[in-house]
Amino acid sequence: MQINGEQCTPDGKTVTEIIEERDLKKEMVAVELNEKILPKEQYDTYVPQDNDVIEIVQFMGGGCY
Repeated sequence: MQINGEQCTPDGKTVTEIIEERDLKKEMVAVELNEKILPKEQYDTYVPQDNDVIEIVQFMGGGCY
C-alpha cells in the first residue's frame, strides 16, 4: 500500500490507528482512499489492503493579512 507517496506494508491497522501513529487527530484530517474521500465513519473499521493508495491531508488554520 502507499500512504502519502510512501510505500508501506499493510499491518492490519485501521485508518484511525494509522492517523494516530502519525500524531494527527482524525477530526483534523481528510483521508483519500484510491482517489475517493473515505467517510470519517469508516476510519475505525477500514483496514487498508496491499493495493490501496491513501492520502492523509491535515487541515491547517490560517487567514488573511
